[in-house]
Amino acid sequence: MPMQNTANISAVILVKNAEKTITECLGTLREFGEVVLLDNGSTDRTVEIAGGFQNVKVYSEPNFYGFGKMKNIAVSHATNDWVLSIDSDEVLMPDVVGKINSMQLNDNTVVALSRLNYYNGRCMKCCGWYPDYVWRIFNRKYTRFNENMVHEGIEILPDTEKVYIKDAIKHYTSDNISSLIAKMESYSSLAAQQKFEAGKKTSVVAAIFKSLHTFNRDYFFRKGIFYGYRGLVISAINAATTFLKYMKLYEMRIKE
Repeated sequence: MPMQNTANISAVILVKNAEKTITECLGTLREFGEVVLLDNGSTDRTVEIAGGFQNVKVYSEPNFYGFGKMKNIAVSHATNDWVLSIDSDEVLMPDVVGKINSMQLNDNTVVALSRLNYYNGRCMKCCGWYPDYVWRIFNRKYTRFNENMVHEGIEILPDTEKVYIKDAIKHYTSDNISSLIAKMESYSSLAAQQKFEAGKKTSVVAAIFKSLHTFNRDYFFRKGIFYGYRGLVISAINAATTFLKYMKLYEMRIKE
């Protein structure tokens, strides 16, 4: 690809009710050839705001099929084979566009971007939230998203050429405990459904011990203890998410 890589990359966003962050997100994507925004039933001003950006194309998909499948649908609307996948609550850091443009992107290159995850105004380099590399730039003729309901990712193949960019994305993970709890409820349900469909089984005892392990790992070994109340909240929510995921799976099994 030529040096001006971003002109040949379609930025792809799956979005729902993101009016608080979408302006800043799209503002960092102006140099990309196009931005494909797949709206999943927003009821706020997200679509209206997106319409004010010249390189944005808005598509609609009212049904939700899981994050992996939804992102593949979004990618299918792109006109470029090279894709940058970014979430509506994420913002590219100022120097990232230059780094992307200076790369030699081969067809089998897949680029991981490191996220700076923020909770209530503070960058949280703890609890497994840092450096948080996520595969985000790829050629859709070479690979695609897996179809996981949650925790989806790009399929990495044996001959993949891996490239890493550190501190590339500012991620507004959550502003408060209530929004973390809302994500916990949604993600634990999707993860339980995914495990259920894969034939996984669990028990009440396993749910208890896995959640305790998650808390100890994130609060003590992943340094949440050094981040005040935020580290405690994140560790507790992570543990609760683990507990609910396995208990929801358990409940699905006993109802069979």
